[in-house]
Amino acid sequence: MNAFQYATAHSPESAHELVAANGAYLAGGNDLLSLLKDYLVSASILVNIKSLPGLNKIVRGEKAWTIGALVTIAEIERDAAVKWAFPGLHEAAAEIGSQQIRNVATVGGNLAQHSRCWYFRHRDTVCLKKHGDLCYARHGENRYHSLFTGNDCISPLVSSLATVFAALDATAIVLRDAKETRLTMGELYQKAWEDPTAHNSLRPGDLILRVEIPAGRRRSAYLQASDKHAFDWALVSCAAAADVVDGKLKSPRVALGSISPKPHEVAAANEFLEGKTLDEATAAAAADLILKDAKPLEHNAYKVPLAHALIRRTLLKLKGDA
Repeated sequence: MNAFQYATAHSPESAHELVAANGAYLAGGNDLLSLLKDYLVSASILVNIKSLPGLNKIVRGEKAWTIGALVTIAEIERDAAVKWAFPGLHEAAAEIGSQQIRNVATVGGNLAQHSRCWYFRHRDTVCLKKHGDLCYARHGENRYHSLFTGNDCISPLVSSLATVFAALDATAIVLRDAKETRLTMGELYQKAWEDPTAHNSLRPGDLILRVEIPAGRRRSAYLQASDKHAFDWALVSCAAAADVVDGKLKSPRVALGSISPKPHEVAAANEFLEGKTLDEATAAAAADLILKDAKPLEHNAYKVPLAHALIRRTLLKLKGDA
């Protein structure tokens, strides 16, 4: 680990000023510290943001809920009001890491974490994401990699919260150039879709302040499949949200994680589900639409039927009887 300075910020503005162009924000530190130890990132200064006022609160509003970037995953998991209003968010939080990790990991950190691709994480491999010439996963071991991508890198998004926030139509509020910028979940990761060296669309010095979730959708669900029962990354994850009025879906959204550099959504599938009564045939047809352009590689073709099953099961959970 290279030497760095350390400072504690007491306002978002001072944090932004301190971090400048070559610093890093420190909250839970689960991902950042391992990246520093493995020389995968460098920072001239670490700026402790744990004391920033107001960013550790969950605020319920009539039109939207606000979840601060410093709220821990464990706090989301334990919050009874969140579980009632956004059960899919509660379910996603409960799947992240171990209880010890959830106790310190933050919402902002989960959204901003870097690739888990083993070629990227290996300090001696200069892959495409590290400004090399090749994505070694394309013709190497790609069991955990993407089915969809807009560039040659096939490292997938690993944030469980990003997946469920996408289905809930949530917006990330980011401090950028001294003003607040609103980014949808798609926008928050669009640069990773286009640029193999990017993990998200955050620029140097950008600070996620909070996430706003519209209060409209009253039903949501989340499921993931992993190699291990607990304390493991998702092979595929799925989140769905909708109002259900007289048994019919209103404003449905479905998002998949761990199969693309950003939450994978297909507008045609959401449009197809609008006004539909949920049953096995409808859920299967939506899954077909969501996955029809998948491009599996040598070792990750299993993700297609796995994702298909997760989409069907997650959608049927919205009925409240599955």
